[in-house]
Amino acid sequence: MTGQPRTLLLGLIGAGIDASRSPAMHEEEAAAHGLRCIYQRIDLARLGLSAQALPDLVTAAERMGFAGLNITHPCKQTVVPLLTDLSDEARAIGSVNTVVLGGGRRVGHNTDRWGFRQSVVENLPSAPLGRIVQLGAGGAGAATGYAALELGAQQLIIVDAVHERARALADRLAAMFSGRVYAERDVSTALRGADGLIHATPTGMTSHPGMALPASLLRADLWVAEVVYFPLETELLRVAGRIGCRTLDGGGMAVHQAAEAFRLFTGLHPDVARMRGVFES
Repeated sequence: MTGQPRTLLLGLIGAGIDASRSPAMHEEEAAAHGLRCIYQRIDLARLGLSAQALPDLVTAAERMGFAGLNITHPCKQTVVPLLTDLSDEARAIGSVNTVVLGGGRRVGHNTDRWGFRQSVVENLPSAPLGRIVQLGAGGAGAATGYAALELGAQQLIIVDAVHERARALADRLAAMFSGRVYAERDVSTALRGADGLIHATPTGMTSHPGMALPASLLRADLWVAEVVYFPLETELLRVAGRIGCRTLDGGGMAVHQAAEAFRLFTGLHPDVARMRGVFES
């Protein structure tokens, strides 16, 4: 390549994202393809803003020539009405974590579902999928629930602190997956006879420490999958591992969703193993 490499401006909008590894993964993968990438964290918590600032932030990124944005908690569903187009997958899931900008268009995609699906396939290949309980019905939960049903879950039981949100997601997914999805208020009831637990709330993040359910409800015969990846070993995974559960951290989902986002932003095919190496380093 002659002259200066093309510069790619990207960003991540969310709250409590200081530890995000997305900047390193995108910047180093871009460099491997001969691009200069500047990936900016736009942290609502640091800026003293809420998700209500999202319209201004997306417009500002667009005007400054950003090629795209990643979107994380608490904005994955709030961003949807601000977009001009949605991929079929994002429309079905009702949640967006990747926005491609350019030519006056804002195209929303969901790469979380692909990331979670690939992580389960690679790291929990023989996990039983009879009855799965999911904690969380927000943007991440919409994607992981969709992925679990795609993978063949016979039943998906969704529990959320806001029961109406769990019921809305259950109804949405049940309409696409032949009624195999239910909302439950009580996590202990939901976990009776369950094969696996998907944790899709922010609890366990560095900025939201703790566990989203009592440790006493975990059993050694449960597999436990986490979406949080900073820290990589959340309190939930630490406790679950200690009692003998098979566990899946959020790292695989983070790498695969980033790789797919990179492809959407650039049109280039990323080296997933290389991006994983950056993530792990």
